[in-house]
Parts: sequence; structure tokens; C-alpha cells
Amino acid sequence: MSISIYSSFLPHTDPDASLAFYRDTLGFEVRNDVGYNGMRWITVGPADQPSTSIVLFPPAASPGVTEEEKRTIAEMMAKGTYAIMLLATPNLDATFERIQASGAEVVEEPTLQPYGVRDCAVRDPAGNLLRVQERG
Repeated sequence: MSISIYSSFLPHTDPDASLAFYRDTLGFEVRNDVGYNGMRWITVGPADQPSTSIVLFPPAASPGVTEEEKRTIAEMMAKGTYAIMLLATPNLDATFERIQASGAEVVEEPTLQPYGVRDCAVRDPAGNLLRVQERG
């Protein structure tokens, strides 16, 4: 059996801010930008990984989510506890400097973790926690 990761979903609260962060700050290419009923789904990904994407989606579009659940999701997003993504880079210091210069919220500067990984943590414009690991 062969299974690969094709897409992962991260919620957004402001499609233009999310687009700017993932495209301009992280350098991802925009693969799709679709609007429907006043909402936008934006697909981005690393140019050198055409088969792996992140879909930035409006959480209000999730079917079956109650109003109370929508409020809970919004609260969790604001605290950075709703969605987490782990990214990797060969040069953590340069990547961190670029992210920090964009004005993104820094949660943790580059640190050698007790479990042997050097990484940092930031939040995207929607509050999603992104950990960026240094990988050779």
C-alpha cells in the first residue's frame, strides 16, 4: 500500500491576510483561489512539492457545525489551539528572520528542544500555530 499526503486544511479568518502570509512570507505558490457565497478557499504549497498542498478554508463553511461550535472554533483559533502545522526548513535562522520581519506573532524563537529538534513557533494571521523545524 502506498499512501501520500495530498492536502491538509487550515482555517482562515481573513483570506487576504492568509494569502499574503503563505505566499509572500513563506514563499508558497498559489495553486487555487476559489470564491463561493462570499467565502474563499485558497490552496497553496511549496513550489518544489507540487503534490502536497495546504487548503486555507473558511471555518464557517464546515457542514454540520452548530453556532455554538463555530464560537468555540473561533475562540480556539484566537488562542492558537485549534490547528497546528509542522513545517521544515534547512535554514531555520533565515526562515525565522523572514517570518519575524513580516510581523507574524512569534510564540517561540529558534530553540534546541529537549527532544533533539531545533525549531521555532509562530502564528499565522488566523492564529494557527506553525512550528518550523530545522531539517537538513
